[in-house]
Amino acid sequence: MARVCVITGKKTISGNNVSHANNRTKRKFYPNLQRKRFYVPEDDRWVTLRVSTSAIRTINKKGIGAVLAELQKEKGIIL
Repeated sequence: MARVCVITGKKTISGNNVSHANNRTKRKFYPNLQRKRFYVPEDDRWVTLRVSTSAIRTINKKGIGAVLAELQKEKGIIL
């Protein structure tokens, strides 16, 4: 499974490790993803999502129903 947040679309990016001698080697920066269950009271069900911690904060602020409706409207994803 790809390391991508369902809500925000955050994914792995690449960069460099830079040593004291300024040698550069490739590395990856991974998003802080968590597998989290959310209760959707409108549908009376639980939804398991793989989301970044910033997306969890957004869900806490807006509510899971609003975030899922926005996700369906923008990306056409139905969860």
